[in-house]
Amino acid sequence: MTPAHTDDHGHAEDDGHAHGSLRSYLIGFGLSVVLTAIPFWLVMSGVLDSKQVTALAIMALAVVQIFVHMVFFLHMNVRSENGWTMMALIFTLVLVVITLTGSLWVMYHLNTNMMPGHDMNQIP
Repeated sequence: MTPAHTDDHGHAEDDGHAHGSLRSYLIGFGLSVVLTAIPFWLVMSGVLDSKQVTALAIMALAVVQIFVHMVFFLHMNVRSENGWTMMALIFTLVLVVITLTGSLWVMYHLNTNMMPGHDMNQIP
């Protein structure tokens, strides 16, 4: 059996990247459609009474959809590039969570502590 590509030394080249099949792309597409339709349905039908619960459900489904895209379309797994791709992703996610949490914490405390007695309804 002859390898499809060889380098200058006669060794078979393998770029180490996982390539998807039509089946995996269709599964990813189907999951993406479902994970987009469910939040749309939640908002338009008003199934959940609480806006906070609806927002949390939408965010949870968004996180699931991010993972679907990473696995089925970006072909990220712990085996590609000896796990460094996944390690870089985890590091990025940790930084994003720290940044967003800190920003929300600062904005919340600024809102509650800057003008505690201010009422916008009294302005003409």
